[in-house]
Amino acid sequence: MQYLWTCACCDQRYDTLPMRYDAPAPYFWETLPEAERDSRAKLHTDFCTIDDQYYFIRGCLEIHVLGQVDPFIWGVWTSLSRDNFRRALELFNQEPLEREPARFGWLASNLEIYPSTLNLRTYVRFRGGGLRPTVELEPTDHPLAIEQQHGITVKRVQEIAVALKHRPGDDVAQKEETAALRASGE
Repeated sequence: MQYLWTCACCDQRYDTLPMRYDAPAPYFWETLPEAERDSRAKLHTDFCTIDDQYYFIRGCLEIHVLGQVDPFIWGVWTSLSRDNFRRALELFNQEPLEREPARFGWLASNLEIYPSTLNLRTYVRFRGGGLRPTVELEPTDHPLAIEQQHGITVKRVQEIAVALKHRPGDDVAQKEETAALRASGE
């Protein structure tokens, strides 16, 4: 989103505000020892299985941004039963779906800026057409569920950007990224 803002943490100015952050893999895949990942798990950009008994799909947890057209999106992973996982594979590249019921799952991404988000109850809505499904949280008093239910402000999106840009240990990567951008003239 085009939006001029100054980071409160580093005082750097930005002209865009990220409206999406993605978890690259389910939390449970990340906890597997690296030496065992290839033998125990299959990770695809949209699907993951572990030990041929745990099934995950990547989806879009959308949050309305007050006063804006486009939502803020957390790219998250959620578990599915084996049957629902198979159905997701069948429908993924089909025409857009209208009457497919939501499927139950457990959130399998831990979004670190919130209290633990692991195993929050979710409802996955398949969309077909190669689109990732939407993920709806069951209404609870968890801050992420409240944000999805009521929406967030642009200021909150900015707070998320600051929190994710300035995580402990990211300073070296951040400086290298900034230097690379300056060298390329961006």
